Amino acid sequence: MSEFNTNINKNTGTEVSKQPDPVDVHVGKRIKLRRTMLKVSQDQLANEIGVTFQQIQKYESGHNRVSASRLFDISTFLTCHISYFFEDFDSASRIEQNRTVSNGNSPTNEIKTPTDPMLKTETLEVVRAYWRLPSNDLRKSIRNLLISLSKKESN
Repeated sequence: MSEFNTNINKNTGTEVSKQPDPVDVHVGKRIKLRRTMLKVSQDQLANEIGVTFQQIQKYESGHNRVSASRLFDISTFLTCHISYFFEDFDSASRIEQNRTVSNGNSPTNEIKTPTDPMLKTETLEVVRAYWRLPSNDLRKSIRNLLISLSKKESN
């Protein structure tokens, strides 16, 4: 591994990855998703919770860990429960990763955040377009069409 991606733990003498923790990455993606769904800019969120927009960027990328008090402020401003930021995270993988590390072994597989379609920009665009449709009847027709098409694809 390159020196940029690792560091040596002074207590144990073992290599420590400088890569963002998968939990921090997941929480950051959920912050970005909620912020985007509400059409809140990074500047607006930053001003509301008392940090810079660069700090919001670091939270959203997972490069900086969000403290419990800061996550509380974010959840309050984005009108969601704190648990929202942890939904769909594969906690079983996290538990296994912690066991491996505590046994003195290095993890053999990198833990990845789930490939949740709800975290994709494409999903957000579809949802926004759906709600911009001018009538309930049209939305119902589109919803029925999508349901029908998805059933054909799964058969």
